[in-house]
Amino acid sequence: MTFGRVNPQFRLEDQQITGLGNVYYNLMEPALIETALKREEGTLGQGGSFLVTTGKFTGRSPKDKHVVKTDSVADKIWWENNAAMSPEGFDALYDDMIAHMQGKDYFVQDLVGGADPRHAINVRMITELAWHGLFIRTMLRRPDRADLDDFIADFTVINCPTFQADPKKHDCRSETVIAMNFDRKMILIGGTEYAGENKKSVFTLLNYLLPEKNIMPMHCSANHATGNPVDTAVFFGLSGTGKTTLSADPQRTLIGDDEHGWSDHGTFNFEGGCYAKTINLSPEAEPEIYATTTKFGTVIENMVYDEETKELDFEDDSLTANMRCAYPLHYISNASKKAVGGHPKNIIMLTCDAFGVLPPIARLTPAQAMYHFLSGFTSKVAGTERGVTEPEPTFSTCFGAPFMPRRPEVYGSLLREKIAEHGATCWLVNTGWTGGAYGTGSRMPIKATRNLLTAALEGSLADVKYRKDPNFGFEVPVAVDGVPDILLDPRRTWDDPESYDRQAAKLVAMFSENFEQYMAHIDDDVKAAAIG
Repeated sequence: MTFGRVNPQFRLEDQQITGLGNVYYNLMEPALIETALKREEGTLGQGGSFLVTTGKFTGRSPKDKHVVKTDSVADKIWWENNAAMSPEGFDALYDDMIAHMQGKDYFVQDLVGGADPRHAINVRMITELAWHGLFIRTMLRRPDRADLDDFIADFTVINCPTFQADPKKHDCRSETVIAMNFDRKMILIGGTEYAGENKKSVFTLLNYLLPEKNIMPMHCSANHATGNPVDTAVFFGLSGTGKTTLSADPQRTLIGDDEHGWSDHGTFNFEGGCYAKTINLSPEAEPEIYATTTKFGTVIENMVYDEETKELDFEDDSLTANMRCAYPLHYISNASKKAVGGHPKNIIMLTCDAFGVLPPIARLTPAQAMYHFLSGFTSKVAGTERGVTEPEPTFSTCFGAPFMPRRPEVYGSLLREKIAEHGATCWLVNTGWTGGAYGTGSRMPIKATRNLLTAALEGSLADVKYRKDPNFGFEVPVAVDGVPDILLDPRRTWDDPESYDRQAAKLVAMFSENFEQYMAHIDDDVKAAAIG
């Protein structure tokens, strides 16, 4: 039987998906929560939030992500970064997954990726878990109910956590699989309950499609000055670098916290919700995000809570340090209703430097910006991926290598062209360690980071005195109101300056070694910005 609202010409049967049990189309939040509770998928939390755990997978599994190697994409995909799957393997995977789904109930959400209708795509999400339907309904953009009557999907995602892939038969790495087939316009996810795979599969899809329309897809948060969308800022960065926290500035309007596009018309959010890390979240530092954790329909993922009161423990990371909450964008009071902005006036590249070498802020030339964008230096934060239990220095090109199906230079060139055309000012901001490396130093004070960002966005850093960093060549302000001068010179924060010099030399060498892979694909000015 079928329930809910759906285009009568675009049911699952019209996609040749038959033999399922009950199919629930486009249930809204109350019905999804009620159904998930009946199915014992989670627990009702304070304020009507929904508390879930995701089993052994509490983060993404990037090594299990595959792109089907068909003739139409063979010369476009960055195969060194994307595991190939044969068309035959995918076909067998699809057939076996559909067979596994027979007789079971499924939940369908017809949603939109992209706030700009000129560039949006329609996505049908078919989920085995009701709470996954709630999650993705929160994270993507929700069409008006009337628009569901003629909704046709551009791409379809099937997520079946109880299905286990066969690596030999399905041409994949393990029993867990995320397989993208651009020819069949379909994504299959199996063997993991971690909800983040749903949204990141759509991000990867847009990262492939949009560059052909001269649109820069960005793993970034974004905001604009209140009442002035022209004054837009974007914040690149991997999970744990502060994208969500720093873009949720009460003095500015939030466009979105994670995934955006930059078109000829300006900036637009891909999503309709936010997916924030909650470890050590506090009402003092992040009051609005904290408040969402007790609002109706917020998905609370992998958090420890009191069994009787359902009070959340924001410090207990025994399940994972990657504990999260997913909430609709409108739960943030200063969020943009349209989720669009102008061309970025400021571009901030966030890094979490576990070496304790980088300054809290630096101004970049356009060539240096492309260099640091392609380098994508940061530290993997504990829990974000399987097996990462403490900060680990890494280079993730474009600040999002796991989601980049095309070569990095495609995105780097797009970014560079748009910076040149629209005159954006670029900054590198370190939210990692100061006074020593991880284990010795301490995290950069968030108050100092906020003060520096405010000064950058308001333009007051345009006229201050700068010094040239001897290791990286970028410009670092010497003094900024509200920030201790010593913090702006990392070497001075170390007890042993010579130890800092050794650590800096080590990091410089890592940058140089990593960047060798791009040297044959970039212009001379970017090569000149390279270190070494």
